[in-house]
Amino acid sequence: MDAPTHTLHDLFEQLGLEASPAAIDRFIDQHPLAEDVKLIDAPFWSPQQAQFLKEELREDADWAIAVDELNQRLHQNV
Repeated sequence: MDAPTHTLHDLFEQLGLEASPAAIDRFIDQHPLAEDVKLIDAPFWSPQQAQFLKEELREDADWAIAVDELNQRLHQNV
């Protein structure tokens, strides 16, 4: 059985954030991360959001591709 493929839209919904394309772009524009700041250590996450992101990356789980995409986009805007 194939694992589900989650999109950036799905990830934003999972994190409880507005998930429209415009809202995702706005979030990314407003929250750039310096190269030395890990996604999971970003100050704008709630403890629950940070824990979810950390677990998904550590376990290379179904959400890992979407989390990696968000990580790349937040780091490219610096």
